[in-house]
Amino acid sequence: IDTKDDTLKSLSELKGEKATLIMFICNHCPFVIHVNEEIVRLANDYAKKGVSFIAISSNDVNTHPQDGPGFMKQHAKENNYPFPYLYDKTQEVAKNYDATCTPDFYLFDKELKAVYHGRLDKTRPGSGSVANGKDLRKAIDGLLLNSPTNSTQIPSMGCNIKWKN
Repeated sequence: IDTKDDTLKSLSELKGEKATLIMFICNHCPFVIHVNEEIVRLANDYAKKGVSFIAISSNDVNTHPQDGPGFMKQHAKENNYPFPYLYDKTQEVAKNYDATCTPDFYLFDKELKAVYHGRLDKTRPGSGSVANGKDLRKAIDGLLLNSPTNSTQIPSMGCNIKWKN
């Protein structure tokens, strides 16, 4: 469900002309909070190059109500998200992607073939460094330039997805 207008969206509706980035995020995770500004910069930088960004929250709102759709709308507005922020009520989307944490990044080419699954960059909350998206930018640039994506993909680190019992 798209938190902007409460409608169901399909991947075919949201995919990019040249690439699609799916991000599993949530409102409360310190790792996501740390990279919010950079994911907004990334989306703004690459949207004009044919890359679509899609954010998904799959957390159980019974245990983490701050990650529910109402709060997601507010969070997206406060952080100027230029991309849809979708709520995965059944958690099936996260399960189908084998998503395990927030943030978690999945990059697909124009045919929706997976080309990257990994971290944004090496920065962490409390590290004193600012997120720059280096790893993900390298993967997106490689895809757009038709050069092989780095085969070394370092997994994301963050808060685990809050699964329903």
